[in-house]
Amino acid sequence: MTDVSEAPPTGPRALAEPPPARQLPVPPAVGRSLVLVAVFLCAACGLVYELTLIALADHLVGDTVTQTSIVLSLMIFAMGIGSLSAKRLRPRAAAGFCLIEAVLALVGGGSAVVLHASHLQFGEVRPVLIAFSLAIGVLIGMEMPLLMTLIQRVRRQDPSGAVADLSAADYVGALLGGLAFPFLLLPMLGRLNAALFTGVINVLAGGAMVLWLFRHDLSRRARWVLLTVNGAVIAVLLTTAALAGPLEQATGRDIEQPGTGTDNCGAAVPCPPPNG
Repeated sequence: MTDVSEAPPTGPRALAEPPPARQLPVPPAVGRSLVLVAVFLCAACGLVYELTLIALADHLVGDTVTQTSIVLSLMIFAMGIGSLSAKRLRPRAAAGFCLIEAVLALVGGGSAVVLHASHLQFGEVRPVLIAFSLAIGVLIGMEMPLLMTLIQRVRRQDPSGAVADLSAADYVGALLGGLAFPFLLLPMLGRLNAALFTGVINVLAGGAMVLWLFRHDLSRRARWVLLTVNGAVIAVLLTTAALAGPLEQATGRDIEQPGTGTDNCGAAVPCPPPNG
């Protein structure tokens, strides 16, 4: 039976020193640059998801300082959990990273739609907001250990140098995401479509890097499974985009509907009549 992922390395040094990629389609220097480009794009997408949750928390719940603190704290905490969890995936770093990016794109890209739907259906989004903060944080936290393994498989280098390169690409990508969200994505696409579009970019960046650069590390079945999963995620995100406009308009009408307000817990209650 063919394994769905690449064969794990063996030997006592398997975890300490990841084996080189079996065969790269480009020279190692180019391959290393492509990994850093993927880090750059994935970091930008991760920050957009984070900013989307903060923006929606402010829009749907209010109390900006409290909600921002909750989202950021939970995501950073979850990133630590994700980083620890990624240890088990290091022997299958290529397949693991591709799957994680697909799940992250689906969860992060669809988070805005689910939050809007939760507001319309239940009038409450905070439990869903907490769940998305934790889930996205765990998935983002799993990226860096796997990327460290992948870049070392392209070309061995001093670990401190590899960490510096990955961190630089990660921070610059976060800068791009942080600037693109308020100045480009929100004005052009709105909250929901911005998250969905970011999800598509995310799955394309992670999937293209693994399925092309590390394709020889994957079995034939693994390549088809990963390609199918990535294609399905893109199809779901693009299909969901058709619902974004009506859903966002319905939420806006619900929030601005005259004659209703929110109590201290955020539940809808009738507004008191005006004095005089």
